[in-house]
Amino acid sequence: MNEILFVSLIVLVVLYMLYAPKIKGYIGESRVARQLDKLKDEEYKVFNDVLIRTGRGSSQIDHIVISIYGIFVIETKNYSGWIHGNEHSEYWTQSHYDVKTKFRNPIKQNWAHIYALKEALSGFERVKYHSIVVFAGSAELKNVRSQIPVVYDHQLFRTIMDIRGIPSLSIKQVNSIADRLNKVKIQDKVAKMEHYHQVQNHVRECKSKEKSLVCPRCGGSLVVRDGPYGRFYGCSNYPKCEYKLSYGAR
Repeated sequence: MNEILFVSLIVLVVLYMLYAPKIKGYIGESRVARQLDKLKDEEYKVFNDVLIRTGRGSSQIDHIVISIYGIFVIETKNYSGWIHGNEHSEYWTQSHYDVKTKFRNPIKQNWAHIYALKEALSGFERVKYHSIVVFAGSAELKNVRSQIPVVYDHQLFRTIMDIRGIPSLSIKQVNSIADRLNKVKIQDKVAKMEHYHQVQNHVRECKSKEKSLVCPRCGGSLVVRDGPYGRFYGCSNYPKCEYKLSYGAR
């Protein structure tokens, strides 16, 4: 009996280690979803965990809010420790005690989601898009430089209220955009799993190229340059390609 219990515990630990990032992601997204529940249903159309497919592949978007003020596209992160980064870098840093971990710039991730959404919603060219990055874990935004809103989850509702601006869409247009999104979004679980593996493979490929000082974006060479914030790796094809990598990220 004890052996069965021991084996069961090992299996549970292994499963948690395998799926911990996804579990943390779901927890963060659910906290943000609760904030979005505060928005009035008749004025805001909220979509959570949306997968769409475009000509360039699939794109998974944490939250989309459609309103007369435009479309809010929200990227959610569930992190701990101190967060450092600026909107133009390729990577941000998570500092946890003496351990520093690099992760993809969430602002650039969200712009990629917006481009994919614009393609999926072609025909609605005059729509204004608002990008917001939300940290839903216990992380402290210690040194984040960005003109794009980067906020804690409890600040999300107030942030949406503050950046609404002048209405640019009618309720009829809002409903039309919501109908289109309902038609183009993918709900198949197999497709969502394929997307997850696609993202993981892309990240591994990018890291491999960066270690070899090859630009993941265009295939050029990554060379050392000096900037206002110190040294960094820049693409040799600049200004055609503006890919950047922190000097200590390799």
